[in-house]
Amino acid sequence: QVQLVESGGGSVQAGGSLRLSCTASGFTLERDDVGWFRQAPGKEREGVAALDSGGRTNYANGVKGRFTISKDNAENTLYLQMNMLKPEDTAMYYCAATRGMAWPVPPLVRNWYGYWGQGTQVTVS
Repeated sequence: QVQLVESGGGSVQAGGSLRLSCTASGFTLERDDVGWFRQAPGKEREGVAALDSGGRTNYANGVKGRFTISKDNAENTLYLQMNMLKPEDTAMYYCAATRGMAWPVPPLVRNWYGYWGQGTQVTVS
């Protein structure tokens, strides 16, 4: 059974930083596409960053240069380092994974990912 558990959310002032973590069980993050999505109240869930087994990344335009996705294969954990946070980054953040690898970059499309965590709240004021 696949389980993705996020942590690291919280409240921070604008300009601050947070690092989100997603620990996987029943799934090896090393092999397939993984990503982070977010959903603000009243809005659709949107892709933030994605990473494939070859190290290729894909970022939403609004987070490029501020957010960095990475993973520790030994710990089977996915990370999202978020710097220079803005109030518009406030949302529930979800870890996502799928069995497969898209080409040429991992997509920021919700339907590509079949496994989801429960989310961790990020609030920027």
